[in-house]
Amino acid sequence: MLERRLTTPSHARRRCRAESIARVYDDSIERADVQRFKDAGGFNNDWELTDAAALFVLARREGLATDLDAFTDRIARRRRERDAVGAADGLDAAEAVIEAALDEGAVERVREAWDPERLRDVFQQLYLGAERYADIEGGEPDLDAEGFIHDEPILLDEATLDALADSPLGVVTGRPAAEADIAQRRAGLDVPENRRFTMDDWEEGKPHPRALVTLADRFDADAVVFAGDTLDDVRTAVNADEADSDTDYYGVGVLTGGLTGDEGRRKFEEAGADAVVESVNDLPELVE
Repeated sequence: MLERRLTTPSHARRRCRAESIARVYDDSIERADVQRFKDAGGFNNDWELTDAAALFVLARREGLATDLDAFTDRIARRRRERDAVGAADGLDAAEAVIEAALDEGAVERVREAWDPERLRDVFQQLYLGAERYADIEGGEPDLDAEGFIHDEPILLDEATLDALADSPLGVVTGRPAAEADIAQRRAGLDVPENRRFTMDDWEEGKPHPRALVTLADRFDADAVVFAGDTLDDVRTAVNADEADSDTDYYGVGVLTGGLTGDEGRRKFEEAGADAVVESVNDLPELVE
């Protein structure tokens, strides 16, 4: 099974997250800093991660005496303290960190300025472009954007699809269904709706194991290989293996996103990855 990495959206979506905040607040984080939120975990989709990063930017205006490394470390610590490693609760943890770090008046000003709805709207326009935004979101765009989605190269080779033809293939993604459809079409992949979970199909989000366990049951699988390029993808497989004693789950980290090189490999292994590969096209060798 795969996470959403049929295309490689990392650079396009990193740019989208950072630029959305900049468009709304005339300030932002660096694109490379997005990975710190991903590593903290619990952000099942781009909108929640963007919301959390915007909270940091707004809190910094109010005198937050914490750099981004410490802020995201505290998010991860909050999640561990709540024993919530199986929940997509990164945004809740970010809010709690802000509330603990600022006085009541500053927190109120941050919340008054914080506008998740506008952030989401700007993100979608920048990512989809005006035409696709109108089609998918059903609204009139107010930004002149071509769409970063066009900058996403295809990751999955045709030879890889052929090699995996005899293996049941499913998808678990934090993307909305409409965007997952676009990614599948561009990759030449046809995954039926009953073999995938998108943002629209479940509330918990990764790294909660429910979607992966449900797909394993639908496949009547004795073993599942789940590949993705974030730590939460690997954590999802680890949590599924703990939750479902009837199936063996193997988490595979893919070094095509924000995690790369020896450092990325180390982080994946610490998260519990059974294997780490350079590309999703290395999967057939593992599945054999």
